[in-house]
Amino acid sequence: MARSKTSDRWLKEHFDDVWVKKSREDGYRSRASYKLIELDKKDRIFRHGQVVVDLGAAPGGWSQVAVEQVGDSGTVIASDILEMSPIAGVDFVQGDFTEQAVLEELLELLGDRRADVVISDMAPNMSGMAAVDIPTAMGLVELALDMAQQVLRPGGMFVDKVFQGEGFDALLSEMRKSFATVVSRKPDASRARSREIYQVCKGFKG
Repeated sequence: MARSKTSDRWLKEHFDDVWVKKSREDGYRSRASYKLIELDKKDRIFRHGQVVVDLGAAPGGWSQVAVEQVGDSGTVIASDILEMSPIAGVDFVQGDFTEQAVLEELLELLGDRRADVVISDMAPNMSGMAAVDIPTAMGLVELALDMAQQVLRPGGMFVDKVFQGEGFDALLSEMRKSFATVVSRKPDASRARSREIYQVCKGFKG
């Protein structure tokens, strides 16, 4: 089947993308790794020895960054509906974390610990129709926020991808109820035309 002009344009943009090329050179699984690296430099998300939960982790670019930053004394627990090739130092649970069995497996890996950081780069399969995509994306953020509220220690951090649009202000208000500070970031590795921004939420109120 012939490719559309849109898909041809996306493929050209993807393979010409400096961050895609850099990710191949540096051994990261996706260009998204550089978004988290930049966020960490600005907001000091990670420290050695931390417990990190990565939601929507596949293909593993964010988990790679997290495990580098927390070191051998830290723990990274990742989850996704999709398969993810193993990463040394990362415990992976495949499945929907909103389902009880998957949630219990994640909680079992945490044991009696609370997470220091919850990160999420989740996004739905985009249809190109904002009226459909934005509410779906907001729903994923709400699920990730709910999970963070369940597993974070007091003072912990939550970093999440959000798409600007209807429902954003209400979501921001909800985040501010649970965290001492909430800042919006647009990393350099985020495509300029994308509506995505990242919310860095510090100081979980418990």
